[in-house]
Amino acid sequence: MNKHIKKVAVIGSGIMGSGIACHFANIGVEVLLLDIVPRELNEKEKAKGLSLSDGPVRNRLVNDSLTAALKSKPSPIYHASFANRITTGNLEDDIAKVANVDWIIEVVVERLDIKKQVFENLEKHRTPGTLITSNTSGIPIKFMSEGRSEDFQQHFCGTHFFNPARYLKLFEIIPGPKTTPEVLDFLNSYGEKFLGKTSVIAKDTPAFIGNRIGIFSIMSLFHAVNDLGMTVEEVDKLTGPVIGRPKSATFRTVDVVGLDTLVHVANGIYENCTEDERHGLFQLPGFIATMAENKWLGSKSGQGFYKKVKKENGASEILTLDLGTMDYRSKKSAKFATLELTKTVDKVIDRFKILVGGKDKAGEFYRKSFGVLFAYVTHRIPEISDELYKIDDAMKAGFGWEHGPFQIWDAIGLEEGLKLIAAEKQTAAQWVNDMKDAGISSFYSVKDGATYFYDVQKKSMTKVPGQDAFIILDNIRKSKEVFKNSGVVIEDLGDGILNVEFQSKMNTLGGDVVAGLNKGLDLAEKDFQGLVVGNQAANFSVGANIGMIFMMAVEQEYDELNMAIKMFQDTMMRMRYSAIPTISAPHGMCLGGGCELSLHADKVVAAAESYIGLVEFG
Repeated sequence: MNKHIKKVAVIGSGIMGSGIACHFANIGVEVLLLDIVPRELNEKEKAKGLSLSDGPVRNRLVNDSLTAALKSKPSPIYHASFANRITTGNLEDDIAKVANVDWIIEVVVERLDIKKQVFENLEKHRTPGTLITSNTSGIPIKFMSEGRSEDFQQHFCGTHFFNPARYLKLFEIIPGPKTTPEVLDFLNSYGEKFLGKTSVIAKDTPAFIGNRIGIFSIMSLFHAVNDLGMTVEEVDKLTGPVIGRPKSATFRTVDVVGLDTLVHVANGIYENCTEDERHGLFQLPGFIATMAENKWLGSKSGQGFYKKVKKENGASEILTLDLGTMDYRSKKSAKFATLELTKTVDKVIDRFKILVGGKDKAGEFYRKSFGVLFAYVTHRIPEISDELYKIDDAMKAGFGWEHGPFQIWDAIGLEEGLKLIAAEKQTAAQWVNDMKDAGISSFYSVKDGATYFYDVQKKSMTKVPGQDAFIILDNIRKSKEVFKNSGVVIEDLGDGILNVEFQSKMNTLGGDVVAGLNKGLDLAEKDFQGLVVGNQAANFSVGANIGMIFMMAVEQEYDELNMAIKMFQDTMMRMRYSAIPTISAPHGMCLGGGCELSLHADKVVAAAESYIGLVEFG
């Protein structure tokens, strides 16, 4: 399909609708944002003597929603001026304008009857061939397009963005009964190349892929809390950055998202997935039902698993919900011997074996939670996806996991994972045993710089599609390594280009990194055509190794400190005046020395989500 998206229409301006509109504006697309007309005047409009026929009144809902979105934190828009790409209107006066757009995205309330009514009205004005999709999070796609024209159904599918649309990478594409392969291929490619998403084509099953696995994981943890007698703080300590999950971990994440949202999705799965072998796990535990009844929904209601209060002295305090008494109390620290064993292990993927081997309550928690998760994901193939890598992609992009379930299982080992499953009195799907019997001992492998996954249908390792368009450093590091020290790895990217990849903690710039940069410049100037400084860690670089500088200052090694500073400055001059082109590819945090390096490169190719600056300027 040779299609160019120049203008989209977003129908529905709530939190998701406005967020999606802003993200399309971020990438340079013109947006028409429409919502319903108010049915009554508010007090301000009455005071001004306005009527329901006045333009400001008719567009009040959409304008107020967009204004609120633009003021929200974190911001949904890259730059305030980009909001000028969004035109607002209403579904009575402006619906005919959808005839001039390339893609219509429906983001109205999650009710099938209302969605079908919206689609009926849209089809009266939609130009044949225009893409039309729904951002539903769970309503079956097959029901939405019933009664619509053949052209409508061929160009219709689900496109599920995760909230907030700018920051969460998952973009689930759910085909309808008549969606053409060309439409799916186009949306899959567009999501990756233009929207900056991880596109995952999912089956039309309840909650699709991300929420089906994500909500199962959260619900299993809720039940484990009761079984193991754990506190909110303990679970959040064990399910956060130590295993490559967001700092908000489990309970804080639920507070941010809203308990009502989680309950809605969990109830939907419970009601619609009666054949699920873990059906009972989606039934709400007593403490969740109590919280929902009390409207303790999290940040939106002022209290959830955590509650912020003012003490008598005026200072703020974060209280924690005691799940046994259902009363709030002061936070307790959570410490585990097992976690202490991982403090020197920088790579998250290398921690999992240590964690499941723990002898304390933390080890028991990890064995239990991973055991039930591993079993569950095996039974979701082929129900929600035919390919296991899509489940991993969905969890990483939608829930912020650094590694998906099958990647974690590989890190622990196939046999050990099966033992964890058996210990929980669960069973893996038969295809796992078939894989094992065939002599295949991992779900993934790397060959010739490409990642392969175990294809359940073909019963063999198959190359993950789409990766040829990208350079994946994890896959080429061993085979293309030219030089390595404790701070950097230098790889041959091909076509006469070298890459210097930082390997220090948080990619700080210390002596080994600076030496590695100089080595890269030496090699590139002698035998190559150009040098890229780039990596695929969470952050490009947080700047200088302050710990090293602090120790030099404490020990009054001022000559060494001056020498280190001069060496860094000289290296930056080499980046600037090198005989070959130098390119910096920053992403995430690019602070201090990382910023200086980028300023001295011949070319900067920055990711959209780059936060670049010098700490001296605040």
